[in-house]
Amino acid sequence: MHQTLSPERVRADVAELLDCDPAEIAPEENLVDLGLDSVRIMTLVGRWRAAGAVTLEFPDLAEQPELAHWTALLTGDAA
Repeated sequence: MHQTLSPERVRADVAELLDCDPAEIAPEENLVDLGLDSVRIMTLVGRWRAAGAVTLEFPDLAEQPELAHWTALLTGDAA
């Protein structure tokens, strides 16, 4: 999966939709528990596909809604 997204961009986009400071999101915290619903996840899928994650699908994010997982998936980093 060829990606062009930075870890900072992923974190900032998630924080924007959660209406919180990016630093407040723990890498292993469940983003759904923080208030990220399916509509917001779809918003991120659309945004990140437009930014180069063309093969990204909703289940890729929904199955494991953690920032660390999403960052690894989107940037290619096993962070």
